[in-house]
Amino acid sequence: MRSFQRLNNLVGWVVFAIAAATYLLTLEPTASFWDCGEFIACSYKLLVPHPPGAPTFLILGRLMSLLSFGDVTKVAVLVNALSGLSSAFTVLFLFWIITRLARKLLLARGEFETETPEPTGYQTLLILGAGVVGALSFAFSDSFWFNAVEGEVYAMSALCTAAVVWIMLKWEEHASEADSDKWLILIAYAIGLSIGVHLLNLLAVPALAFIYYYRRSANPTPLGGIITLAISLVIVGSVLVGIIPGLPTLAGGFEVFFINTLGLPFNSGLIIFLALFIGLIWFGFRLSHRLRSQLLNTAMLCFVFILIGYSSYLIVPIRSSFHPTINENDPEDVLSFVSYLKREQYGSRPLLYGPQFNAQPDHYEEGAPRYVRKDGRYQEVLPRAQEPGYADADKMLLPRLYSYDPAHIQEYKKWVPDLQEGTKPTMGQNLGFLFRYQIGHMFWRYFFWNYVGRDSDIQQAGVVTPFSPGRTALPPRIGESFAHNNFFAIPLILGLIGLFVQVRRRGNDALIVGLLFLFTGIAIVVYLNQPPIEPRERDYTFCGATFAFAIWIGLGVIGLAQLLGAALKAENARATVAILLGLVSPAILVAQGWNDHDRSGRYNSVDSARNLLNSCAPNAILFTNGDNDTFPLWYAQEVEGIRTDVRVAVLSYLNTDWYIQQMKRRAYLSQGVPVSMGDATYAQGNNDMLPFSPNPSVDSLDLKQFISLVGQGSPLLKYTDGNYSTMTFPTPKFFLNVDTTAVKALNIIPKDRQGQLVSHMEWSMGKRAIEKKNLVILDMIATNNWKRPIYFSSTVAPSDYMNLQPYFQLEGMAYRLLPLRDPNYNARGDEGYVEKSICYDELMHKFQYRGLQSANIFYDENNLRFPANYRDKFARLANAYLAEGNIAKAKEVADKCLEVMPDAAIPYDYYTPQLVPALLAGGEKAKADAILDKLTDRSIQMLSYYQTHDGALFDDAQRGYLLTLQSVYQSAASPAVNDQVRAKKAYEVLAPYLQQGGQ
Repeated sequence: MRSFQRLNNLVGWVVFAIAAATYLLTLEPTASFWDCGEFIACSYKLLVPHPPGAPTFLILGRLMSLLSFGDVTKVAVLVNALSGLSSAFTVLFLFWIITRLARKLLLARGEFETETPEPTGYQTLLILGAGVVGALSFAFSDSFWFNAVEGEVYAMSALCTAAVVWIMLKWEEHASEADSDKWLILIAYAIGLSIGVHLLNLLAVPALAFIYYYRRSANPTPLGGIITLAISLVIVGSVLVGIIPGLPTLAGGFEVFFINTLGLPFNSGLIIFLALFIGLIWFGFRLSHRLRSQLLNTAMLCFVFILIGYSSYLIVPIRSSFHPTINENDPEDVLSFVSYLKREQYGSRPLLYGPQFNAQPDHYEEGAPRYVRKDGRYQEVLPRAQEPGYADADKMLLPRLYSYDPAHIQEYKKWVPDLQEGTKPTMGQNLGFLFRYQIGHMFWRYFFWNYVGRDSDIQQAGVVTPFSPGRTALPPRIGESFAHNNFFAIPLILGLIGLFVQVRRRGNDALIVGLLFLFTGIAIVVYLNQPPIEPRERDYTFCGATFAFAIWIGLGVIGLAQLLGAALKAENARATVAILLGLVSPAILVAQGWNDHDRSGRYNSVDSARNLLNSCAPNAILFTNGDNDTFPLWYAQEVEGIRTDVRVAVLSYLNTDWYIQQMKRRAYLSQGVPVSMGDATYAQGNNDMLPFSPNPSVDSLDLKQFISLVGQGSPLLKYTDGNYSTMTFPTPKFFLNVDTTAVKALNIIPKDRQGQLVSHMEWSMGKRAIEKKNLVILDMIATNNWKRPIYFSSTVAPSDYMNLQPYFQLEGMAYRLLPLRDPNYNARGDEGYVEKSICYDELMHKFQYRGLQSANIFYDENNLRFPANYRDKFARLANAYLAEGNIAKAKEVADKCLEVMPDAAIPYDYYTPQLVPALLAGGEKAKADAILDKLTDRSIQMLSYYQTHDGALFDDAQRGYLLTLQSVYQSAASPAVNDQVRAKKAYEVLAPYLQQGGQ
């Protein structure tokens, strides 16, 4: 046995080394998009990220960041390497899981249950070969590899899952030994730690329970299996509800009671709760010794070790109490900490029973109480949030069609064509959406991406099968995409062979792996209840299922050996051929997947953040959108210390009181934002939404007076109906008087705009309600008096510009708000006056475009959005120079754009035709024509492709190509270009779509 064990360990570590080298070579050297910038920043300084946090990940990330030895530019790659190493260890544990199950498969059942004999040479070869094939197939799978090269929690979550399954198999191997329960206690500790990473690990518990049941039960029965499943689900529920939010909630109840009722000082209730809780734990251990119950003692130890692991969460309120610069939800006391753990800010989705999308609320229920510390007690924040309640007739079992968002309803109809608004969906329609979209499109499509093939990087991309057209038969955007990967279903076929073999020879083990696949796949789909629109693909969620299937891929090697039995009698030759055939699976996965998973030269996200920050004048306030706008900025400021004088204000967070309070505090070189109204005015539940209530006697509102009235809670703006009361605004027209003398003294007016200074600004807010975030922005504008520069990121939704665009000045990648009205705003039809000298200096000299010139670096659909922003600004600057007759500068700007973002690296997009007038004026007709022709041909190819495929799934992509054709037409038909042939060609393609739109 020792010789096999040595080989098993040695080959396992070789597999680990291969996986680790792969991930470290393909790591992104900076913070990726989405949550990575936030997690890296919060790891580096142990800050408080979005709920429910990931303290275990942050602590380990902090330890990794210490290896930078002060070089802050290395922090991101080190935290990314944490994911790479976590993934490599996941692969190592998977190898050992497969070899353990393979040994059980090859050795006689009775023989294996009594002892673990030494495999023969043939068996050893097959077992190790199965482990290598299965582990490396998973290592190179699409979704897992994606997680392995960025600083996110999913790689470490997969490690936690792999570790507990491996530990459980170790327990199974040593279950007859006196101290075998130590493995169960280790699992409990690992689960506790994993809570501080991600909750996906809990979904492995049912599979672990069946390992326990089959090992301890001499005669397993279906009833015993049902009871085991029920117990495992109770354990999951106990941790998910009883421990994670339950214990802090109970502690919060003690705290409120002892402070508000008995008048004790703050934290007394928490101390009393902890004392009682520790006493109950002591009593449980005492009882287990008195009863001499090993089961109770082990259960108590497991409970305690889960708590020890879970204690990593103490870092959240501890760090929050120090008011760090990133402190989401401000969970500094036990009550706010409970809200943080429950993710209350995100709302909830109906799961097993709830309203359907046509349901209308017939009453409103008070939400959970919120408290603030005031005058030595916990004072409830009133009014409480109101949550809609529904009649039972409007509810249904397993509600899948639940969202009343109009955009979601239109998407529902794509999957359930006979769905009718105003009519309650049938259970058949409900289940149809579950199976077609949630399970079919949002699970099986992702699963097949990993083991069959993937069409492209375009969102909603389908599966490539062995029978799909080749690359040359597809449009270049799909066929030439690095993400167009065809695995010819080899991993899938191998996995199905392994499943068949395990079901036949080790049905119990097949059930265990199947449960792991089911609960980390289909069960997540049911739990998430995904809406029909997602901001990005969610395949990273289901790596647990691809992990489980990889076990069967490995066992497929044993199945191949059995199939080769008739042709090859020599055992070692048969094993060798089976392994070589099996290795085709990881080989094709790595060969097809390397170029689209290699992020080693990608700097796009951090450069976009750096460039946006450098677009701002000193001590600026910058309003940004959500994740991809903001998290790279947080990384740039918190880790690399870039432009910490700029205060980044996230628009969605400005709808919360905790964030507004944080904005008022100093952060690094930035003073608090200028907000005049007090915390009570912005408290949650107060002024969340100011509806429009017309008053014909009010023609327009002085912004400063309006802010003052809202801050005073003036009855002039208050609407009351019974117990309901809210502030309103009586007219959409606002104005702000400008002290022109003071503005001139600030020296913020460019020389070419001296005559555009206005004595008062006028704009319309429109008749829709003013959200709290808009109220905060208006407060800043009224209070600031132009002393600090105010910017809006150019990626912000136009609705959040509040119709202030006539006073915008484009500076790099941001719009600066100035009391200067552009006289040509309406005629030009774009957003903001282009301040040429500033834009030229920033776009041509200050901005970084690292890696955007290389055709060897893969930029997926999401990464291509930000270079498109650059092209927009280059085109606007070039056309601004062209409008004033400076052809040389216009050509220089257009050439720079094409130089830093060539078509081979960043394919031409909607904004590229806008460079054509400058190129043509500069004498580069061939280059200009090539741009128009390439975009026309590509758009035609893609639109034709979508007409023959399920185009309804690609509305956004089709719309993008139609807009590109429109841009080509407008450029070609413009007086500066006047290319009627190319304009006509583009229009002829557009015309049918325009007619459809008209209908």
